[in-house]
Amino acid sequence: MEKNLLTNAGPVLEKVNRRYFLRSAGVAAATGAFIMSCTLEDHEVDSQVVDLGTGDVGILNYAYALEQLEAAFYTQVIATPYSGMTAEEKTILTDIMYHEIIHRQFFKAALGGAAIKGLTPNFAGINFSDRASVLGAAKIFEDTGVSAYNGAGNLITDVNYLLVAGKIVSVEARHASAIRDLLNPNSADFAGDDIIDANGLDLASKPGVILPAVQPFVVNKISGSGLPQ
Repeated sequence: MEKNLLTNAGPVLEKVNRRYFLRSAGVAAATGAFIMSCTLEDHEVDSQVVDLGTGDVGILNYAYALEQLEAAFYTQVIATPYSGMTAEEKTILTDIMYHEIIHRQFFKAALGGAAIKGLTPNFAGINFSDRASVLGAAKIFEDTGVSAYNGAGNLITDVNYLLVAGKIVSVEARHASAIRDLLNPNSADFAGDDIIDANGLDLASKPGVILPAVQPFVVNKISGSGLPQ
């Protein structure tokens, strides 16, 4: 099963794109539908540990978990815009939301029966009515996402998986730059020294670093103990 997950990645992604760009068009208007206590998708909350699995399936579930978090965050941002959100900011954040929803649904579709459940977010520490709080959180999520994909690349054995991961991380990096520019416009912060090393390369972090960092934003306990190291 694992070898078949992304064998047809192109057609799967195309179907997800069509379906979710159309469906997502109504998401921003669904005020009140997404609140911080809701699940990322439509699964019930329980106390069981969510095990990401092993091998490439585990890495894909790792990415799926991160994309769930990002999609839920931006859905909340658009559903309850912070005070003073400009038209330009809303356009940018809405576009990012669409991308994250597509990424999430792509992994869900590709993993099929091997996908982890829908996770429950914990955004209690984010003030969604405050611009600095929202964009600060967005910066954390995007920088973390880029670092996570970079750090997991050499753990993937199937080249098809690696190809898709490479395409997604390039989009995540564009998101990171856009958010950084909103926070500090017309500066060099879009590719700051805090994320670009002396060799001109973006940071890379292993799942063992990323998972503890994102755990506070997820109610469910996530286990990556079976992931390749």
